[in-house]
Amino acid sequence: MYKNQIKNHNNLMKKGGVIMKHVKAFAIKFLSTLVLLSLILMILFNLPFTNVFMITVVLGVLAYIIGDLLILPRTNNLVATLSDFGLAFFVIWLMSENFTYRGNTVMMSLIASIGVLIFEYFFHKYLIQNFIQEAKSNPRQEKLQFQTEMAEEFHPNSKTDNDES
Repeated sequence: MYKNQIKNHNNLMKKGGVIMKHVKAFAIKFLSTLVLLSLILMILFNLPFTNVFMITVVLGVLAYIIGDLLILPRTNNLVATLSDFGLAFFVIWLMSENFTYRGNTVMMSLIASIGVLIFEYFFHKYLIQNFIQEAKSNPRQEKLQFQTEMAEEFHPNSKTDNDES
């Protein structure tokens, strides 16, 4: 009885450790992106902090789920960084276009996305060292490819077929 409780406790601790690592990684990403976008969008383009904060929330959640959890483990740093650049450009442009009536939101989005691109390159290196290497050391079982054997005969020989020979 106690062995099962200890085993369940150890499993919960492992799951809690994984969740805590994701919380830590997301917090690093969110705070760094907030500081970076605040420097670029508030200082250079005079966007209010509330707009920068909303852009950071949407971009942080989407980029962490799509770029860091889905794309990065299946590809490499370059592909994940470029996909994060495209996502950052689209999110920053779309949200700044809706928040402001400024004329050149494309250039503002491009400059901010380049800043995000540089940060994401180094953040992905951090994730590869701390998350993806651990996941590869504990590989999960992939799709098993079963094959069935096919025979040429669809009907078994009957007694009458054996009598003819």
